[in-house]
Amino acid sequence: MASEPAGRQEGGQDAASLLASEILSRADRDLAFVIRLVGESQYLLVRHFQLFIEDQLARRGVVYGDHPLLRPFIETHARELAEFVLNGVGLEHQFGLQAIETLAGDPMRLLRVDLWDSLRSHVEDAQRRFVSGVGGLQRILADVEAGPPATGRA
Repeated sequence: MASEPAGRQEGGQDAASLLASEILSRADRDLAFVIRLVGESQYLLVRHFQLFIEDQLARRGVVYGDHPLLRPFIETHARELAEFVLNGVGLEHQFGLQAIETLAGDPMRLLRVDLWDSLRSHVEDAQRRFVSGVGGLQRILADVEAGPPATGRA
């Protein structure tokens, strides 16, 4: 059973530190590193599917000159197919924190310390953005105080 999140406490930085500690205490169970192809590899994958779709359509008599919206159709579907492959590879190749630490030979668990610091920092940043940023707390409060928007009916 999950305990009350530390982020509900007052104090921003202290709450972020407690939350980072709570999350990392569950790291062996809840944290996974995922293989993600980036850069030119993504381009190669998308380009492969563009050529594949073009070839399959051409075999059926569908070519660019006949259909003005064919290029965006092919590009969109090529990206969807590439994303499907990328997500599949990511799901099949996940590594737990203990495995990464073992492979990296990290007996001092420096990776956990780095993750803790990163979690705390991002939580604090998200809190600051929510409170003061565009669409943050002030804007939400102003919208609540203004009431529901007018429907335009007379």
